Order: sequence, then structure tokens, then C-alpha cells
Amino acid sequence: MIKKCLFPAAGYGTRFLPATKAIPKEMLPVLTKPLLQYGVEEALSAGCDTMAIVTGRGKRAIEDHFDISYELEHQIKGTSKEHYLNEIRAIINNCTFSYTRQIEMKGLGHAILTGETLIGHEDSFAVILADDLCDNNEGETVLRQMAHIHKRFPDCCVVAIEEIDKSETNKYGVIAGELIEDNLYKVTDMVEKPAPIDAPSNLAIIGRYILVPEIFDAIRDTKPGRGGEIQITDALLKLALKGKVLAYKFSGKRFDCGSVDGFVEATNYFYKSL
Repeated sequence: MIKKCLFPAAGYGTRFLPATKAIPKEMLPVLTKPLLQYGVEEALSAGCDTMAIVTGRGKRAIEDHFDISYELEHQIKGTSKEHYLNEIRAIINNCTFSYTRQIEMKGLGHAILTGETLIGHEDSFAVILADDLCDNNEGETVLRQMAHIHKRFPDCCVVAIEEIDKSETNKYGVIAGELIEDNLYKVTDMVEKPAPIDAPSNLAIIGRYILVPEIFDAIRDTKPGRGGEIQITDALLKLALKGKVLAYKFSGKRFDCGSVDGFVEATNYFYKSL
């Protein structure tokens, strides 16, 4: 099983200004938990115990959250409120966290490359974008589903995909591929944010990846693309042309919590699930 999970968390969160002027968007709460904690819990469910977080300026709240607050613990010890910290205590006790900063925002590909020193080159690793919040009710989490696939195809990257309205392809990386079994495609083409008329399909990549170490060299060899940024989609295409990328249509529900509409939808969904 994969052991390391990388969380790119250096973005500005401009769609949530002014709230994100001082609060990292990854720390915005859906009910009582920040988005990033949901992501870490999903990584744990897939067997990861090493969390590598790529941060930026103004993101110290992330490190503080995944650390012990002795004063707070002392204040609520022995009270009826103590149980509220049980989940985060369990995470802190079962994970190792490491951090590095992305000095310049040059795209998701660059953010993943920035995490290379935390991840190393020995094994495959996961990537979770915390603002894509996923839930599968009582079933296996999206990343755990993907980990099963990667165990069967250890030389391949695995990306999570879902069907979208063709009119929205300009918001996503979009794949074309050969269906090799139920819900699993061998990727033959990938395009970052194509216009609907140019999209190879309506199968969009969402913020869950399992990547092989070879991806780092692929990113290094990738020139800036859409928006002048280094796109992970362009780097993955290099491996896809070698038959090394699979796309999995996951079981579950995904919320785009990088948008206000998706954030509100997720909050209502999880509230009704209480």
C-alpha cells in the first residue's frame, strides 16, 4: 500500500476572499472539521501515515492544527468538551507531518515537484487536493479505492475521474482512454481545461492521484502550459503515452469546495448526514 500522501496547499483561495485573507482555504470548516482534515482522514483510510504538505506564506494555521495545543487541552481536560479533540488527537498520534513552502505559485505540477524532497523516489505516493471533498457514505473512500487499483498495476499512475457536463470541460483536466474493465480506463490522451468543442470526452480528472516516482522527472521536463503554469496534466500525458496512466471512475460523491456553491452544497450534505 502507498504510505505517503502529498497535499498541495499553497494557493491563495481568492474565490473565498475576504475570508481567506488570513485563513488558509484548506482550513475552512465543513461543519466542525477543516477541509484539510477530511483529506488527511481519507489518506489514512488508504494506508498512508506520512503526510507531506506544500504550504505558502500565511499558512501557519495548518501546522498548528496538526499539532498539540497544550493550553487548550489543559483547559478542557475532564470536561464534557474533551471528546471534541478525539479525532484530531488520533490523527496526530497516527501520522507524521512534514512541510515545505512553494515560494512561487506556478501551477499544480510545480507544487507537486516542490514536494519532491518530502516524498523521495522510492515508492509511489498519493496526492489529495483538499478542496475536492469526497464522500462514499459507508463504502471505501475514493483514495482507498484507487489504492486497490494501484496495487494491481504498480507501475501505473492512477487518476480519479467523473463524468461532467460537456459545457464544463474548460474547468478540468479531461482524459480520453480505452475502457479495460468496469470504470477503469487506460489513458491515451489528456488535455488541461479544453474548450467543450476540443474536449476528447466528458471524463474529468478530480483532485485524487496516485503517482509513480517517475512523475518528478516528467514534471521537470514539462514546459508551462495552460495559464502559463506547469500543469500536472501535461506531465502525466508523457507517462500516458507510455501506457502508464490509468483513470478510475470512482464510487462516491465529490464536492468542489473551491467554489462557494460547492462549499455550501457540501456543508448541507454533511449536516443532513449527521
